[in-house]
Amino acid sequence: MHLLQPQTEVNISSLVSTLSTLDSDSSLQQVQLSPWANLVSESQQVDWLILHFNHWFSHLNVTLVRGDFEPEYFPADEQGPARIQFAHGYFNSALHEISHWTIAGAQRRLLPDLGYWYAPDGRSAEQQALFEQVEIKPQAIEWLFAQAFGRKFRVSLDNLTGEGGDGSQFKDNVFSQLQRYFSGEAKLPRDAAHLINYICQCTRQGKALALDEFKREMLD
Repeated sequence: MHLLQPQTEVNISSLVSTLSTLDSDSSLQQVQLSPWANLVSESQQVDWLILHFNHWFSHLNVTLVRGDFEPEYFPADEQGPARIQFAHGYFNSALHEISHWTIAGAQRRLLPDLGYWYAPDGRSAEQQALFEQVEIKPQAIEWLFAQAFGRKFRVSLDNLTGEGGDGSQFKDNVFSQLQRYFSGEAKLPRDAAHLINYICQCTRQGKALALDEFKREMLD
């Protein structure tokens, strides 16, 4: 697990592996300053996520940071590590930006905003279709993250003033992608699998995620 190595992927069955098989196994308890179940406010939960993510992935020279404005990814430079900046201190925004980072391979992690094309709110139907195509996998992974934390997941069409449609097809696609991760037809990026494993150790006493926890109607 190094920044300049190709990013490999693992089946979802690996999410239940014990921490002794992972890179940061010896220091999980040292960094867990407050049990997740005791955190009440969103701000406390965000602090917890930042602390733990930055510890678990410090070897990849990346940090998770609050942003005052829109989310943005800044690659590492001589001034410091890469930064995954999420929007306005929102927990769900942090999960979304992390999901994009886990999908990006080594070369894209060297690029501003991970090399993503982005058109702002107000996209045409054609632009929205391109946007949704790129968003299927990260939003499926974000749903896994949210479920591991026991939080509700909502798909994001991010096109309030454009021609986004009702999102039904996109929701179908996100759910189908999640099913493919569980079946092994598609493979999770290694860093996504490791993060889910870490989260489950802290929030679910190590209980692995199961497909029957996810229903298509949960997206409506």
